[in-house]
Amino acid sequence: MFELRVLQYFLTVAREQNITKAAEALHITQPTLSRQLMQMEKELGKQLLVRGTHRIELTSEGMLLRRRAEELLDLANKTEKEIREDTENISGEIFIGSGEMEAFRLLASVMKDFSQKYPGVKFNVFSGTADDIKERINNGLIDIALLSVPVEISNFEFIRMKEKDRWGIVMPIHDPLASKEVITQEDLIGKKIIGSSRKLVKEEIENWFGDTYDKLDEVATINLFHNAITMIEEGLGYGITLESLITANNRNVCFRPFSPVLETGSVLVWKKHQNFSTATAKFIEMLKHAFKV
Repeated sequence: MFELRVLQYFLTVAREQNITKAAEALHITQPTLSRQLMQMEKELGKQLLVRGTHRIELTSEGMLLRRRAEELLDLANKTEKEIREDTENISGEIFIGSGEMEAFRLLASVMKDFSQKYPGVKFNVFSGTADDIKERINNGLIDIALLSVPVEISNFEFIRMKEKDRWGIVMPIHDPLASKEVITQEDLIGKKIIGSSRKLVKEEIENWFGDTYDKLDEVATINLFHNAITMIEEGLGYGITLESLITANNRNVCFRPFSPVLETGSVLVWKKHQNFSTATAKFIEMLKHAFKV
C-alpha cells in the first residue's frame, strides 16, 4: 500500500493538473514527482493520469483513487488529532454528519452547551443525505450523525428523537393547490412531481400514495431539497418534502401537508463498539443526558 506522502503527491497533481506546479507546491523536484507517479501506476497496473501538453487529467481509475485518497488522508489527520488530544484539558475535533431537518436545532443547542463547557473542542459538520453520511461513519470520517428516518441503523447505537416532521407538497404561492389547507393523494393525480432519490424515503412515499402513485408524473428526483426550490419556482413540478425545510426566506413557494398525515422522525447514531476520542465520548454522554437515554 502507498505511503500517505505519496497519496498527497498524487492529490496535489490532481489539484494542480500540472507536474511542474505540483512539484513546486510540494517543494520537490519534477523528476522525483514524475517517478513517484509512474511507480504508483506500475504497482496498481492501471493508468491514473492522462498527460497532455498543457494539462494533466485523471482517468476513471485516477478519479476513484483521488476520492479514496482524500478519505484516507482525512482519516489520518483525524486520527493524529485524536492521539495528540490533551485528556486533562478536553480538546480536539468532533465530526458530525446531519441531513436537512428541524431536529438539527436540538443538536445545535447541545453543541453550544458542550462548547461552553469545553472551549478547546471544535465541531466539524458535514451535511448530506443519510446514505452519504452513513458511508462516512463506516469509513471513520464521522463520529456522530443525525439521520432522518426511515434509515437502516441496526449496526449503530442510537438515540431516537421525539420530535416529528410532516411530509407534504411545496408549490409556487399562486398555484391553484395553494388555496387548499391539506393535500390528498387525489389532488396530485396527473401532476408533475419532484421526489426523493433515496430508496427508503421513496418507498415510504409510495406506500402513503398507494395505487395513486402510479398516476403521478415524476419528472425529477433529488437527494437534498435546497436546489429543488428553484426547480419548483420555475414550474418544473411539485416538490415532496418535509415541512421544516421550507423557511420564511422561501417567499415564492409554500408548503401544504399531506392528508392523511404522514410524519417522520430522526435518530442520532454512532458506531457500536467504537473507541472514541475523549471529546467525542464526553459529547455522547451529554447527548444521552440531554435526550434522557
